Amino acid sequence: MSELPKANILVVDDTRANLRFLVEMLTQQGYAVRPALDGATALTSAQARPPDLILLDIMMPHLDGYAVCAQLKAEPVTCDIPVIFLSALNEVVDKVKAFQMGGVDYITKPFQVEEVLARVETHLALRALQRDLQEKHVALERYARELEASNAELDAFAHTVAHDLKTPLAAQIGFSVLLTRRFEQLPPDEVRARLALITQTGHKMTNIINELLLLAGVRKMEQVTLAPLDMRAVVAEVLHRLASQIAETQAEIRTPEVWPAALGYAPWIEEVWVNYLSNALKYGGAPPRVELGYSILEAGSWLLEAKNLLQATSNQQLVTGIKFWVRDNGQGLTAEQQTQLFAPFTRLHELHIEGYGLGLSIVRRIVEKLGGEVGVESQVGAGSTFWFVLPVAE
Repeated sequence: MSELPKANILVVDDTRANLRFLVEMLTQQGYAVRPALDGATALTSAQARPPDLILLDIMMPHLDGYAVCAQLKAEPVTCDIPVIFLSALNEVVDKVKAFQMGGVDYITKPFQVEEVLARVETHLALRALQRDLQEKHVALERYARELEASNAELDAFAHTVAHDLKTPLAAQIGFSVLLTRRFEQLPPDEVRARLALITQTGHKMTNIINELLLLAGVRKMEQVTLAPLDMRAVVAEVLHRLASQIAETQAEIRTPEVWPAALGYAPWIEEVWVNYLSNALKYGGAPPRVELGYSILEAGSWLLEAKNLLQATSNQQLVTGIKFWVRDNGQGLTAEQQTQLFAPFTRLHELHIEGYGLGLSIVRRIVEKLGGEVGVESQVGAGSTFWFVLPVAE
C-alpha cells in the first residue's frame, strides 16, 4: 500500500530544465508535484485544485511571477497558499517586491538542493500550523457563540423557574404560617382544607423540579436512539399518573383503541403526553372532555427532518409522519397566545403565560430533538388541540 504524499506542491517555471529538476527533487522526497510552464496554466491549476505550496518563477513571458502572485492573492480559494519565488535576480529591490506581492520566501538560481528542501519543509510546517490555528480559532468562535447563547438561555430559564416556584412557595408559606398561629382557633374542616392546599402547592413545586430534571436529561443526551413506540402502553401509563387529577376534575377521556407505530424515545414521549393532558384537564371545560388521537401525514403534507422514514414502494403512498394530538373543550386561545406558547427559554420570562410556559418549552425541546414538530390549533370559545409529530416506524 503506497504512502500518501507529504504535501501537494505546484511548481511554475518556463525553463523546462529547471522545472524537471525541481519536480524530480521534490518527488523523491515524497511530495506530490504538479508542473506548470507558464503563469496562465499555474492559475488554472491552482484554482482547480489548490496546492499546499507554490514555487513560482518570476521571469516568465506574458504573465510574470509577480502578476501571477497578485491574482492568487486576490482569489479567496488561493489567497492563503504560501508562495516561494524563484529567480536569478538577486537584487534587494527584487526581493522586496516579491515580499510586497505576498510571497513568503525567495530562492535565487542556480538552485541548491538542501536550501530548496529546507525552505519548502519550513513553509509547509508553518502552513500546517497556520491551518491548525485557523481551525482552532473557528472552533473557539463557535464555542463562544454557543456559550453566549447557552448563558442567555440559562439566565432566562432561571428567571422563569424562579417565577414558577415563587407563587406556590409563597402560598405554602402563607398557609403554614396561618396554621401555626391559629391552629387551635381554626375548625377541623378548615385545617384539613389548608393542609390540602399545602399538599397541592407542594405537588406543583415537585412538578417543576421534575421538569428541571427532565430538561437536564434532554440537554445532556446528545444523540437519541429512536425505537418503535408502544403508544398504547405509553398512554396507559400517562392516564395512571394523572388518575387523581382525572378523578378530581371528573374528566371524560377518550382514546383510540389502536395506535399506529411511531419512532421515538418512550420516557420523553410519556412526558409530552403528561404535559398536554394535564393542561387539558386544567383548562378544559367543566367537566373537561378530552380526546386523544392521531392522524397520518402523507408525502408533501409535512417535511420531517428524520432519517428513519417509511420507504414506500411504487404503488404505495409515502407516509412521512404521525400527528398525535390532545383536544380539549376549554375556552381556547387567541392567535397571539398561540404564538407564545412554545416560546424558547430566552423569551419565556418576557412572555410567561400562566401555567403553560415552562412545560411546553420543554415539550418543544424534546420533540424537536426526536426529529419532530409541535404546535397548537385553537379558537376562542372552541377549545384547543395540542399536537406533536413523530416519524413513522416501519
